[in-house]
Amino acid sequence: MSLPPVPLPAERIPPGTADWRTSDTRRWLAAVPARWAHPLWATLALLVSVVWELEAGPAAACTSADPCGTDWPGLGVAVVMVLTPYWVWRQPRLALAGLAAVTAALAVEEGFATFGRPSALAFLLAVAFTTAGILHRLAAAGRQRSLALEAAGPVAQPLPPAARTFRRGRLSFILAAVLLAVAGFGFWQAQQVADAYEERAAGATHLSGRVTALDRGDEDTDVVTVTADGRAHRFETAFPEDFPVGSRVDIVVDGGWKALVAEPYDVFGWELLVLGGSVVGLAFLVNGAAGRAGSRRLRRGPLPVLHVLVREGRDDGRTWVFAADDPAGLRPVLHFHSLSAFEDEQDDEGETGPGPDDEHASAVELGRLRDILRGDGSEPPMREAVLYGVPYAGAEVAFVARDDADDDEVIVECSVNAVKPAEPGWRKPGAQRRGRKSVRRSADEVAAGMTPTTGPRTWRAHGFSRAVGLGLLLVEGGGIWAMLDDGPSWTWLLLIVGLPWLVTAVATALTWRITADRGGLWVTGAWRVRRVPWDVITSVRLSEDTLRVGVAKDGSVDISPTGFVWLERRLGREPGAERVADEMRALLLHPELRPPEEAPPGQQGMPVGPPLAALSVLWGAAVLLLL
Repeated sequence: MSLPPVPLPAERIPPGTADWRTSDTRRWLAAVPARWAHPLWATLALLVSVVWELEAGPAAACTSADPCGTDWPGLGVAVVMVLTPYWVWRQPRLALAGLAAVTAALAVEEGFATFGRPSALAFLLAVAFTTAGILHRLAAAGRQRSLALEAAGPVAQPLPPAARTFRRGRLSFILAAVLLAVAGFGFWQAQQVADAYEERAAGATHLSGRVTALDRGDEDTDVVTVTADGRAHRFETAFPEDFPVGSRVDIVVDGGWKALVAEPYDVFGWELLVLGGSVVGLAFLVNGAAGRAGSRRLRRGPLPVLHVLVREGRDDGRTWVFAADDPAGLRPVLHFHSLSAFEDEQDDEGETGPGPDDEHASAVELGRLRDILRGDGSEPPMREAVLYGVPYAGAEVAFVARDDADDDEVIVECSVNAVKPAEPGWRKPGAQRRGRKSVRRSADEVAAGMTPTTGPRTWRAHGFSRAVGLGLLLVEGGGIWAMLDDGPSWTWLLLIVGLPWLVTAVATALTWRITADRGGLWVTGAWRVRRVPWDVITSVRLSEDTLRVGVAKDGSVDISPTGFVWLERRLGREPGAERVADEMRALLLHPELRPPEEAPPGQQGMPVGPPLAALSVLWGAAVLLLL
């Protein structure tokens, strides 16, 4: 039987606030976009069509009249092209502008006749499908807004003072500034290379020659030989197909320095830095600006208010909103992430500063976040709340509620991301946890199904865990080969840093083992076997792919990875590590089920990290000898 919601003091509920009832929320949920308009399908269509077009579309050849130097307009189009699928999810109105810009750039570059090519036509169809989906989503958000206003009625209230001081976007702006500065540095470096070439080429000797040989080497070491003015000149090229044997090319020579006019310099690395920094920097910049604009809209004037119930998701920290007459939380309406807002206090010098209450609230927030990340804590309670703002897909809202029944203080929380409708069967809060199709069994239920044994009870790596280990082993072997293939380089530092983690993960996933006997647990990881007595164990739980045995005063003993929990659940199977955690928890809470015998050395397990590390070193030596 569920507990009653944590009540909100009557004086904190504005007069005339309407209840958002189930009948209203059903109409609101019925206005969600159709499944075909989900951003996932549009994003996949765009990505597939863009990859096809890049693969099948004609590539401009490097010529003396049109050399392959810097192409900043083309790079700008590439930035928009990469950002657009992301904006389809987060900023649909900007995505419309991005789709228009990319389509116009393609038409200007090659003419509208280019859309007769199958790959370009597929891209155009993907753009049309994405545009239709975005327009449908925006129209659905408009219908939800109208329904929410109808449910709220004519009552409007000013935002609570604490919410009016809440600011969003600061971290996004800082990250955007750093990343855009990195992009600017890459642009400056590329221009330095281009300007240095132009300056030197202006005073060099310009010659016309004929390609007499083309040596195709490994990877990017293709070499073209040009004979000009009776001398042979060799140039490395990234596009050997542009210089067939017998063709004429222009070169510039200045003493020992020389270059192909068609392919004068290589700034691909700097262009890649500009592309990456611009894409991520602009994404943060737009997110920060959108968050700041949403906060300002909330503070602009009196807002509609709705009486609702809220609950914090135990697994992900989302705030889930329910109808006011749904105390059992049977049907979530919408969700968003939120943070507590506090009124700024003036210190003695008239400047704003944090007070003791702010420090206490920060500690509470950190503790709550830690519990969410570790999967600790009990099920959060249902709370009575007043929702400020018009809820619809993409909106910003705030709410007032008590934190729990033992705390009389009323808190104000503001959304830090856009409101999303609760889709049927998708990420429901409460007992149906992330991707899980059934409620986790209690220790008593697990114990009732276990048969006592006289000998030690052993759990070991199962099929999914070994599959993860084999996959990581292939990654490890291939990584060693790839990084040692070019001889000594800075990439060896990555190998030195990453190899210990890979060896640990592979050894654990392939051969982890836990043995329970009369005195406690023998936990076999990658490098050692640990003895954990029963009387110091405080908890046993599965956190993602990590089996975590809580130990008094010592933190925990962890085994990771123990499989692929996400995939196992998606395939409709009970994760093997979850079953192990449940049975270990049952033994912890029911001592009568523990084996009466001690485990002999042969059953305590043996770590395979050391021999695997030795084999990895031998494999690396073999690669060096073979290359």
